[in-house]
Amino acid sequence: MMRTRKRAAVIYLLATVLGFSFLLTSTGAPGQQSTPLIVAAAADLSSAMQEIADRYQKQTGVTMKLSFGASGALTQQIENGAPFDLFFSADMDYPRHLIAAGDADSASLREYAIGKLVLWVPANSPLDLQHKGMGVLLDPSVQKISIANPEHAPYGRAAVATLKHAGLYDRVSDRLVLGENVAQAAQFVESGNAQAGFVALAHAVAPSMQEKGKYWVVPSEDYPPLAQGVVILSHSQHKKEAAELLAYIKTKEISELLRKYGFEVP
Repeated sequence: MMRTRKRAAVIYLLATVLGFSFLLTSTGAPGQQSTPLIVAAAADLSSAMQEIADRYQKQTGVTMKLSFGASGALTQQIENGAPFDLFFSADMDYPRHLIAAGDADSASLREYAIGKLVLWVPANSPLDLQHKGMGVLLDPSVQKISIANPEHAPYGRAAVATLKHAGLYDRVSDRLVLGENVAQAAQFVESGNAQAGFVALAHAVAPSMQEKGKYWVVPSEDYPPLAQGVVILSHSQHKKEAAELLAYIKTKEISELLRKYGFEVP
């Protein structure tokens, strides 16, 4: 009888241990997340969002899988079923479009930053940005000017608006080269395929870019405000975790980080 009870106790203990092991395998250890949050983010966030993801993982154990691109292109991916949990757009219009289509949660929409446009040239360029500003685009040495594709990149539309405001669009439109997004517009300048380009201030001040170029900040009144919005997507399987990330984005710590990368914080 006693031997039977001992055998039952051992079986119960083994079952408990195995059950706990299965729990750890299927859900992750306490404080950890087995499945990362999948985040679609506008290309101007490529440096800032990576730093945000690193900080967030250290503080919470939650990992983020980041996908960068033009806001319009990311919107199309979402509409086609891409498995993102959150979408950080470079404008407010694309998130609102997704909400209208039932692809995003209207209650989660918020403005997280205001972007700034700059004219950027290589560090060794003889162009005098500080004194001539946009006037350098008329210099004979400037044969190509890179901008993000205005059809699906808010920064590209801002660049076109800036050129038109300055009365330069018709004079330089045949010299424009279009990047898939604002990050590629910067790459065109960095690689020498363009002598100047309109990029996000966030790119120009990123640690990896500071020694590669110099910039002139385009007056904010020269183009429509680059108010940037974030939204949780309707098909997300991690809405609670996504909402917790949005709460983190609103903290003073992240507001200061965004300002460091040249964004205004509403």
